[in-house]
Amino acid sequence: MKILGDSQILLFDELFSSLGETATYSGRELSEGQLIGVDALITRSTLNVDQALLANSDVKFVGTCTIGIDHLDTTFLDQQNIKWANAPACNANAVVQYVLSAMAQLAPQWMGATVGIIGCGNVGGRVYRRLTALGVNCKVYDPLLSIGLSGQNNPDLVSLEELLQSDIITSHAPLTTTGDFPSYHLLGEKELEQLRPNTLLISAGRGAVIDNQALIKRLTDKKDIRVALDVWEDEPDISAELLSLVDIATPHIAGHSLEGKEQGTVMVFEQLCQHLDVAPPVRVIDVVNTETSALPSLPNSQLSNTPGSTPEDILNQVLLSAYPIMQDDARLRAWNQSGQAMAAYFDCMRKNYPIRREYSHFIFPEVVQLSPVSDWLNVLGSRMLLKNSR
Repeated sequence: MKILGDSQILLFDELFSSLGETATYSGRELSEGQLIGVDALITRSTLNVDQALLANSDVKFVGTCTIGIDHLDTTFLDQQNIKWANAPACNANAVVQYVLSAMAQLAPQWMGATVGIIGCGNVGGRVYRRLTALGVNCKVYDPLLSIGLSGQNNPDLVSLEELLQSDIITSHAPLTTTGDFPSYHLLGEKELEQLRPNTLLISAGRGAVIDNQALIKRLTDKKDIRVALDVWEDEPDISAELLSLVDIATPHIAGHSLEGKEQGTVMVFEQLCQHLDVAPPVRVIDVVNTETSALPSLPNSQLSNTPGSTPEDILNQVLLSAYPIMQDDARLRAWNQSGQAMAAYFDCMRKNYPIRREYSHFIFPEVVQLSPVSDWLNVLGSRMLLKNSR
């Protein structure tokens, strides 16, 4: 059996080589020659998998180590009896981390704000559950939940118009262009005009859910909202104009934690094993990263000696130490000095993204144990707090 995988997939060789011969590819395109003899294709969201790619191949299994499947032509795959798999919720905790750091940076009083969540599936649902567990008032727009397609009732469901009046809006809807509720350009010129002054808009789902040209117009006509964009239309050739207008700009890395990437690979590996009707030949626990360390750059004195610090201030400092989102913003904006084309630079940022760990990786310093900060961090999935940082 020959298994071809994206070279950026963590643990690809460690896991999939136990099932057969492995090879890797790099980039957003594959040639027909690269698929000769390939039985299973393991990919990410950067590769469109459709009839044009697979028409002359022998591929019988396609796995994407991502939550989204808009890059897979699932209709074609089903028609050809090609088994496909994805990794729902694999990086949901990482996206929660991204949203919290964006709010800590741009709206530090977020715990007392109303947060509107667009799309309440695997990722948006995780954001919703974490925020409501922290006591944050949330509103949710998800028409699939509204009509009961997801088999659950959410007491915070509202219309899109009502959600747009929220203090903070974070988008996690998948990209769809058909059906009763297409999400393509869900937030267009009309919707963006309804945002109140000082609204924080975060987009960490799919770029085309927000009409990027309409967003440029909104930010050009009146710069009275704050915007954090991780996903963009026309990736990787994103709009340099829009980049210059938003407050936080990152290269589609909201879910790029080490834990999230590894979990995505594990989930697809296990589904390929199931497809082959074999027990996993290797133990996942033996290959995933389990390293722990103390939270860096956050000594007790920094927190305890800050005059007037509230528990919420301390929480924000911890969130931004665990994930300093503005470092990612600075890396993307450095494109102006790179001399590269935007598309190449965008992909380079993703390919060379530094290791980022989730809250479960960190052991927090002593001052963080002060209630209610420790309770909040436990809600977010931190490790048991030790008396002293180490």
